[in-house]
Amino acid sequence: MHFIDVILPIPIQKTFIYLVTEDEANFLQKGMRVAVSFGKTKMYTGLVFNIHNNAPTLYEAKEIHQILDETPIVNELQLQHWQWIANYYMCSLGDVYRASLPSAFLLESETILFKNEAFIDDTILADDEFLIFEALHHQSQLTIHQVVAILGKKKVMPIVNSLIKKSAIYVKEEIYEQYKPKLVKYVRLNSTYNSDTALNKLLEDLSRAKKQREAVLTFFQLATSKKPIKSKDLETSANVSSSILKSLVDKNIFEFYHIQTDRVQFKGVTNDLKVLNEFQSKALLEIKETFKDKDVTLLHGVTSSGKTEVYTKLIQEVLDQGKQVLFLLPEIALTTQIITRLQFYFGEQISVFHSKYSINERVEVWNNVLNNKPKARIVLGARSSVFLPFSNLGLIVVDEEHETSYKQFEPSPRYNARDAAIVLAKIHKAKILLGSATPSLESYFNATQNKYGFVSLNRRHGNVQLPKIELIDVKTKHKKKEMTGHFSDRMLLLIKEALEEKEQVILFQNRRGYSPVVECKTCGVSPECPNCDVTLTYHKFKHELRCHYCNYQRAMPNSCGACGSNTLDTKGFGTEQIEIELKELFPDYKIGRMDLDTTRGKYGYQKIIGAFEAKEIDILVGTQMLSKGLDFENVSLVGILNADTMLNFPDFRAHERAYDMMVQVSGRAGRSKKQGNVAIQTYNPYHQILQQVSTTSYTEMYKEQLQERWQYKYPPYYRLIKITLKHKDYNKVDSGVNWLFKALYTSFGENVLGPTAPAVSRIRNQYIKNIVIKIPPKQSLVNTKNQITKIRNTFEAVKDFRPIRFIIDVDAY
Repeated sequence: MHFIDVILPIPIQKTFIYLVTEDEANFLQKGMRVAVSFGKTKMYTGLVFNIHNNAPTLYEAKEIHQILDETPIVNELQLQHWQWIANYYMCSLGDVYRASLPSAFLLESETILFKNEAFIDDTILADDEFLIFEALHHQSQLTIHQVVAILGKKKVMPIVNSLIKKSAIYVKEEIYEQYKPKLVKYVRLNSTYNSDTALNKLLEDLSRAKKQREAVLTFFQLATSKKPIKSKDLETSANVSSSILKSLVDKNIFEFYHIQTDRVQFKGVTNDLKVLNEFQSKALLEIKETFKDKDVTLLHGVTSSGKTEVYTKLIQEVLDQGKQVLFLLPEIALTTQIITRLQFYFGEQISVFHSKYSINERVEVWNNVLNNKPKARIVLGARSSVFLPFSNLGLIVVDEEHETSYKQFEPSPRYNARDAAIVLAKIHKAKILLGSATPSLESYFNATQNKYGFVSLNRRHGNVQLPKIELIDVKTKHKKKEMTGHFSDRMLLLIKEALEEKEQVILFQNRRGYSPVVECKTCGVSPECPNCDVTLTYHKFKHELRCHYCNYQRAMPNSCGACGSNTLDTKGFGTEQIEIELKELFPDYKIGRMDLDTTRGKYGYQKIIGAFEAKEIDILVGTQMLSKGLDFENVSLVGILNADTMLNFPDFRAHERAYDMMVQVSGRAGRSKKQGNVAIQTYNPYHQILQQVSTTSYTEMYKEQLQERWQYKYPPYYRLIKITLKHKDYNKVDSGVNWLFKALYTSFGENVLGPTAPAVSRIRNQYIKNIVIKIPPKQSLVNTKNQITKIRNTFEAVKDFRPIRFIIDVDAY
């Protein structure tokens, strides 16, 4: 008798045993997928974890339905990594399996299939495949259950798989727009006309052709703005038709050129790496030195010190050894720019993996990495790319390692990609480089404790000075009546100066929408979300109120729902309100906005970043997406409109995060030639963090915060595990959390904090209660987790508590 252990994509802690025939056992390998039935009717795609001869003792083993792969799609090293994640973050292997694989690999009986409208050649389909494809002409979608009925056979998974491979169908995902590369046509003057004499002769020659002469003269007017000139713009400004421009191109006076700003079509051209300056070369040598006896090195480089160039040199050396490289980034917005920069050097060796890519693209990247194809030697991605099937990783670069976006909060596994990457590097015996201008306290602490290597790069590239930072006291400005809307006179003056110099401005406000609170002046009531304990945010563009937690939305009321008076007033301000104010203050300039609302589509980021780089936007307003390592050479001013919202936050990391964010945002200013300016509006300019930001003294902030962490027993000294209970019945959650607190208190005493309700204590109609367990430096982490698991099992055995969602988050903050 032969059996296999199968991991199922469900949140149950253990693997399940299934029966296989001798032939199947000989064919199967660890990491192949099999279709199995689980429960009464459900079909799942399971993953083979082990092949053995031990029958299960507690239940009769079922047979598998079929084998879905010829070769394993998950390798041994990955399985080791998955086990570490499951153990460390206290979740099931099934959770990790579900999070790791692109959902096209995880077919189950409820999976929904859609027809791919772009698929034309149905001659490549086999008979059964054609039947399904044909059925999708008449119905917009099918489930696997319906496919079984149509074909009249049970084994349909391989047929569906093959249809996905041929891109004839796709399974349920967000619907992505069909991809067409967008080319924009620009005009430039032929280089033979660069001298004044040649120009005068040209204008004489064109004296008869009035329209052509007009076009050339208008070109020079537009050229003064130093921006690339679109042929469309030239046509409208000079009032000429496209045929006139074409005749100028035929005469070799003008040239057309195209800029393609979109992704995936990677150019095969590779350029030589840039020559490093002395500080970068020194940093590179030091990194290589530390790699001799340390696996992890922290590179602390001020903003715009050219960390990316140092990374490229390291990447090149690893590629020369024939190994793979993983380049982790915290934010999808960042990948847009880094892709373009790395492509410039490495061309087609780059693959990109993150959630804005469609499912078929993600499957392709998975297969390319698995087979170690030259196309996927460098993988650029957000946190989920630590799950890819690498076989010989040589280097992992974690850029902006302090970023909170590396931590996954919902759903399980609640892993931190930076920490998971460090373990992944260990499994592959690879090196890992953490880079940041504002390292997280933990990483810096590990570096000072000699756990990690440490290298610093404290000169900006091209010796440009760090920006001048000034704090503007809004309190006095209000008293002196020197505010226009949300802008102080000083801020407006700085914006005006920058715009007159033809430079660009970035304004930062970490709140989207128009205003976070709508309040009735008569009775003081604010409209709240029916599903969450939070006020609704007003979005003026669509004239609606929206909840940023559950996406509930309704039209903006004309009168107060409580007292009927129509004196509704808005309080606070978000990016949308700033954008509207700027349009009134600077009507002649282009204003752009970058937040969650404007970057929804697949190319949302590219469109805005591309327009800003092409200098089509003069002032860009945005939320924290803007603070990450984006690089715009023409930005000379960065304004932070309300620094206080970041500081006054009930979280032990609030000050560290506020410092990070402000320094990162300031780092976008003055990156190419001259020193930039940063203006920070605040009600409390003497706050220690703001003073430290204005002098960019990281070590001062670090020492002060570390002192507080030691005093109040927080990381990096103590570890934290947060337990969250959720249920729609408040009393149930309340009695559950009190029982749990007592049980935990008997085990861990004073180190249990709680129970508390979070700032937003109800989301999507679920009430939330938290308990935090602190683990002292000497206490064993493994024993603590085992104890928590025991208490959890007892908790879930109580009938009343069973429906409560029990969430464990390790290293929660």
